[in-house]
Amino acid sequence: MNLLVTGAAGFDEVPGLHEVAKGLDVCFAKDSVELVKTLPGAEIMLGWNFKGNRLPDYWHLANELKWIHWCGAGVDGVLFPELVASEVMVTNARGVFDRAMAEYVLGMMLAQAKDLPHTLELQAKRGWQHRLTETLHRRKVVIFGVGSIGREISRMLKAVGMQVAGVGRTARENDVDFGTIHSKVAGAELVREASWVIGVLPATTETAGYFDAEFFANMAPSARFINIGRGAAVEEPALIDALTSGAIAG
Repeated sequence: MNLLVTGAAGFDEVPGLHEVAKGLDVCFAKDSVELVKTLPGAEIMLGWNFKGNRLPDYWHLANELKWIHWCGAGVDGVLFPELVASEVMVTNARGVFDRAMAEYVLGMMLAQAKDLPHTLELQAKRGWQHRLTETLHRRKVVIFGVGSIGREISRMLKAVGMQVAGVGRTARENDVDFGTIHSKVAGAELVREASWVIGVLPATTETAGYFDAEFFANMAPSARFINIGRGAAVEEPALIDALTSGAIAG
């Protein structure tokens, strides 16, 4: 079997590849020039680095391709019409990033609540300043996106004593991680009392521009917004306006 690794120049750039690629003929395509050379005859493709993905441009060269494994949770970057219409199987790395992303969110929340950027500035100047900071305990959080990453975030934030609500496409009860999953309409009301709003939405036609001016206007002036989902879900000018006007805290 021929394995093509895109976005990497060699084994050293892909941890663990030596182990999973035993018995395979492996080639690498760091850029589009190499992709043109290596795509014909490739039966398996490992999408390692997503920047500059040119697969749609050279899809006509994929004459033997049977399986694409995309090293990301979202596969929107590779789902172009020709691939969707083909019989090529596409898999993703769902679950791999759950814990790492949850720790990132908690880290960012602590950094903002404890004013860590200012602390580091003072440290660099060998200074000290007494000041009040915030606690996360019992603060309300609303998570938009209740997939595996959103669920791991919920579990981690509950472990530090936060009150967590989840918003999904459809409302439902008795969820193992969230208890109640709220509808989008209910979510718009929940953010009014939230100290933190976390976006974990994928890129779809339904989520494009979801976090808009009206959404940020519903948030409390003391609330902060963290987006680890797709950027297309956020109307960036609206977010900038909310920040510069003080409509939200961060």
